[in-house]
Amino acid sequence: MPNDSGGDNPVLEVREVTKTFPGVRALDRVSFDLRHGEVHALVGENGAGKSTLMHILGGVYQPDSGRLLLDGRPLIVADPHDAARHGISVVFQELSLSENLSIAENVFANSQPVGALNMIDWRELHRKTREVLSMFEWDIDPGTPVGGLPTAKQQIVEVMKAVARNPRVLILDEPTSSLTALDTQVLFSNVRAMKARGLSVIYISHHLSEVFEIADRVTVLRDGRRVETCRVADVTEDDLVRKMVGRELVDMYGSRATPIGEPRFRIERLFVRDMLSRMQLPRTCSPENEGISFSIGAGEIVGLAGLAGAGRTELARAIFGAERLESGQVSLDGEPLTIRSPEDAIAGGIAYLSEDRKGDGLFLDMSVRENCVAPSLREFAGRLGLMDDRAAAVRAEQYRDRFGIVTPSIAQQVRFLSGGNQQKVLLAMWFGIRPRLLIADEPTRGVDVGAKCEIYHLLRELAASGVAILLISSDLQEVLGLSDRVLVMRSGRIAGEFARTDATEENIIACAAGVAANA
Repeated sequence: MPNDSGGDNPVLEVREVTKTFPGVRALDRVSFDLRHGEVHALVGENGAGKSTLMHILGGVYQPDSGRLLLDGRPLIVADPHDAARHGISVVFQELSLSENLSIAENVFANSQPVGALNMIDWRELHRKTREVLSMFEWDIDPGTPVGGLPTAKQQIVEVMKAVARNPRVLILDEPTSSLTALDTQVLFSNVRAMKARGLSVIYISHHLSEVFEIADRVTVLRDGRRVETCRVADVTEDDLVRKMVGRELVDMYGSRATPIGEPRFRIERLFVRDMLSRMQLPRTCSPENEGISFSIGAGEIVGLAGLAGAGRTELARAIFGAERLESGQVSLDGEPLTIRSPEDAIAGGIAYLSEDRKGDGLFLDMSVRENCVAPSLREFAGRLGLMDDRAAAVRAEQYRDRFGIVTPSIAQQVRFLSGGNQQKVLLAMWFGIRPRLLIADEPTRGVDVGAKCEIYHLLRELAASGVAILLISSDLQEVLGLSDRVLVMRSGRIAGEFARTDATEENIIACAAGVAANA
């Protein structure tokens, strides 16, 4: 556990800062300070005010009242460029990369080395980029376009972009949400090295284990107010959870309420075209390459684990009709389904919670009401095909209550909701089609501990109603806590299966890595 080694003099101070948006007081007289050479964690539920505070420090928002100080002197951050000028670099949760540009061009955007005639010195640019890449133990051509990288590697580029500016204050907002365990440890190693050189870091994460691994002090926010600041060495994870949610969380994952029924969903010898191409796998069947086959019973939750790149999301998207199948059979309740598109899947009773709720799942510019009824619009069409807005509003209000969606109004645009509430809107949206199979891909990514607990119990409720659930998650505690069985994918195939009693982190990781007895 880190020591409280930051210097006593704050490098950055937030004093009595308040920020209000229409209908919401995001920050209410919040005070916070960051010391020299300190990693200071900031935790709280979605909507607690963490991201708003970071946007103020990064120059995206201006406070309504209160003061900022840098080295004891008043600080006004007019915009993100002004923040960078003052030595404040922010890595926001949402990526801000130019996908058509290279790694080097993104890392040193607006600060490329120039030579004669004020032209970019490409050799020097690539040399400097290789230096940063080496910090993150990444051997790749600096000229590689960012758009072709997986999300986890794009997240690393985002962090590199901030580090390359040699900031005095580095703010990391959920930096590991898309990272593998190995990439996370490399990031932590770099944070420790930068801290040793005097860099000060504000670290925001929903993964409390990371707070205890990397931070010196921790500040808890709740409902826009500061609850407490303390040394990490003086608190436990349970202490932080109680301070964050203001209550005791019991029975986090819930338990099975009804027996598992007959097989509801089945796939047999399924091959996904894009996955086969990407992994350069043969398309012919053999004892080693016989496709993907498994079933899920009515009311059963089957976890799908595996390392990044194993093919879990590609499989989910293929079942939902968003990826091309090379071959294979999908059936629900014993009836074969032909799925050529998501529309076919929805008509068959298959719902898919995408891992990218903002990119693939929700209509961010539309209201809560419109999102809640989006996949089931035909239910609300009158004889002339016109939308029955009143009926849609009644349904949305019902779902707001049932799923605990915190919003001033069902007319609120979804983009203005917290991550946890956006995820609950996504669940409500798919609940409307009365699914027989729900594929939940990273259902709690970027969601706070309180909202996680609520989502787990909603999944339990769906299972109790007979829905078959395929749970894809990189959080092994989540997989183990919810699943009746666990399947492990490796290199585009099912490498192992574990009953609930045999499923442990060690068994799953070993199987995913190819060193288990049944791999």
